[in-house]
Amino acid sequence: MKIAVGVLGATGAVGQRFVQLLEGHPWFEVTDVAASDRSAGKSYAEACTWRLAGSPPPDVAKLTVKTTDGPFQARLLFSGLDSSVAGEVETALAQKGHAVVSNSRNHRMDADVPLLIPEINPGHLAAIEAQRKKTGGYIVTNPNCSVVGLAMALAPLHGAFEIESVAVVTLQSLSGAGYPGVASLDVADNVVPYIGGGEEEKIETEPLKILGGFEGGAFRFAGFKVSASVHRVAVSDGHTMAIFVKTKKKAGAAEAKRLLAEFRGEPQALKLPFAPERPIHVLEAVDRPQPRLDRERERGMAVSVGRVREDAQFDLRLEALVHNTIRGAAGVAILNGELLKQRGLLP
Repeated sequence: MKIAVGVLGATGAVGQRFVQLLEGHPWFEVTDVAASDRSAGKSYAEACTWRLAGSPPPDVAKLTVKTTDGPFQARLLFSGLDSSVAGEVETALAQKGHAVVSNSRNHRMDADVPLLIPEINPGHLAAIEAQRKKTGGYIVTNPNCSVVGLAMALAPLHGAFEIESVAVVTLQSLSGAGYPGVASLDVADNVVPYIGGGEEEKIETEPLKILGGFEGGAFRFAGFKVSASVHRVAVSDGHTMAIFVKTKKKAGAAEAKRLLAEFRGEPQALKLPFAPERPIHVLEAVDRPQPRLDRERERGMAVSVGRVREDAQFDLRLEALVHNTIRGAAGVAILNGELLKQRGLLP
């Protein structure tokens, strides 16, 4: 029998992506969908204005939408809730014994909550033991959608060369703003050099937690600094990043490309259903990666890296691309849920 799972914020942009990606999952079956009070009591098909290709899965379309108070059949809940409500809701559900795997930012930097990318820091799951002792449930978060791609690109470089500092410029797609997102007259024929919600601050802090350690019951952040500048561009899906890396040990471009291409983690060893065979695809063409051509690699779960070259001021510079609503949001959360299941950590 499949494991029952629920989707919180199921009518929103990330919630819809959860519903879409979970259709036909070999381990999980959506039995609960929750949204705002105005949607509660309706069927999912009635409550949701579907904005992805195709239609909602038939089995989910007929489910009755609940409020975030539940009750839920599922013990594993995937959260696509807006940050304006996610904090208290997720805490309350964890206190009821649920495992909440969240895409929201509210708990990412909490002292006992893992900020998880399974290929990089699966050992951080040890942090949930403190939560489970208190409530029986727990919260696990995934990072900001750009940070997933950035941290994936940095992880093998940090392990080999020890990073001293990073500068990153992001070109972030429209889907990252949700719906209705950015007004067409603001973004058409334009680049907007600002994204609200503390976007730059998240990019500058979250990688340090992910690439750090967990020792003695506490997180130890990585010792380098990140400087970020973010931009909204007229691309439907896919966040592109220009990354500049200064390292303590000498880092050559050829060795960096080899390390990136060979990077693997626990999801690949366990052959988790949502794990890409190659987490990082290194592209040799001088004009890649490009969102339209590369965002769907391995069902959107792979990060594409290109233009890896040595730099006169830093040591390395490269371009990275992540599908922001799949690998950067719902997809990585589902992969986190799969890892929890394989480690026997589900309630």
